[in-house]
Amino acid sequence: MSNFVTRRRVLRGGFALAGLTLAGCSTTTTSRAPVGAPEQPRVDASFLQNYGPRSQEQFPLPAIDPRVLAPKFRRQRISYRSSEAPGTVIVDTRDFYLYLVEPSGTAMRYGVGLGRQGFEWSGRARIAWKRPWPTWTPPDEMIAREPELEKYSARNGGMQPGLGNPLGARALYIFQGNVDTLYRLHGTNEPASIGKAVSSGCVRLINQDVIDLFDRVRPGAAIVVT
Repeated sequence: MSNFVTRRRVLRGGFALAGLTLAGCSTTTTSRAPVGAPEQPRVDASFLQNYGPRSQEQFPLPAIDPRVLAPKFRRQRISYRSSEAPGTVIVDTRDFYLYLVEPSGTAMRYGVGLGRQGFEWSGRARIAWKRPWPTWTPPDEMIAREPELEKYSARNGGMQPGLGNPLGARALYIFQGNVDTLYRLHGTNEPASIGKAVSSGCVRLINQDVIDLFDRVRPGAAIVVT
């Protein structure tokens, strides 16, 4: 029996889907450079390579404004010792980082946004599959809270892919055994949300970062959320 749980409710009698169906991967924030922000700073070649525009994508992505992505949350390879096998994804909810464990004591580190209080989760699961430019379907519990989302329900085919889709450019789907937890690792076009708790349970990365992670992670990889 896995210990994958939500903190919103105590699971009784073993694993319960009811505690997991709250995730919807939406947000209530918007991404803008801070009011009165200084003139855009100079950026180095690695920033331009990692966060420049992606014109070849199905839906071309704009470049990321460096004023809204703090240097500590930018993608980088770091020294990292872990007892987890290479290829494991580790999400550190305290410091808003996602680590992809690599051989020889290194990891690729990404800044992430996390769930609001009451939608947090932790434990061990697996990345069952992944999709580029996915459709977004809010769960029934989210629609009950926000009836205007009914037009994106499974009955109506969900929200089609695009820059305005809450799942962004890529999504990696988290399962526990053969059960879809409804939690995702996914992209966002709101870089100001990285390093904050704003979404309904899911782990969000800059679109450019989730593309990089998508290309590195294999289906079936373990994910550990601490």
